[in-house]
Amino acid sequence: MENAVAEFAQLPGIGRKTALRLVLHLLRQEESEVVSFGEAIIQLKKEVKHCKICHNISDSETCNICASPNRIETVICVVESIRDVLSIENTHQYNGRYHVLGGLISPMDGVGPGNLEVESLLERVGAGDVVEVILALSTNMEGDTTNFYLYKKLKSFEVKITTIARGVAIGGELEYTDELTLGRSIVNRLNYSDTLNQ
Repeated sequence: MENAVAEFAQLPGIGRKTALRLVLHLLRQEESEVVSFGEAIIQLKKEVKHCKICHNISDSETCNICASPNRIETVICVVESIRDVLSIENTHQYNGRYHVLGGLISPMDGVGPGNLEVESLLERVGAGDVVEVILALSTNMEGDTTNFYLYKKLKSFEVKITTIARGVAIGGELEYTDELTLGRSIVNRLNYSDTLNQ
């Protein structure tokens, strides 16, 4: 039981008390239900991978968004994580493609541009089909630093660089922003260079 509690406690946002509650809950379940739960986790790990184009999660080499002929191929929305893709998709306000960086630049945490999916973004934009890149990163210090770094890297390309409108609170994270505010921020996006003068 201690081993199970220790494993659950490694999950983000799960302390030892919550981990113990989860383990006790599983102990009360039928064995078939616990086996089914365990198999679902193993299947998740084995079958879900990252899209080779945008780094979103997928059960195939290319995710449903990148593979869809109904999405606008010339617009790329750059986000920090897969959770941000889900948040923006829930707004039903965006019909382009994505690029998941896999984090934000944070020197304090030892995360630099080389730890993120920046090079593959530059390759996608450099291919020449992209007309707009939307920087949709959290409005905190790390998000702003990453936005500025990407802007410097992208401004040499013939591409419009926009950022989401600041309806998202300063210091806020996208995954906790309500869908209406996030949707309006996507629709009312700004030229990134205009935000540098504010």
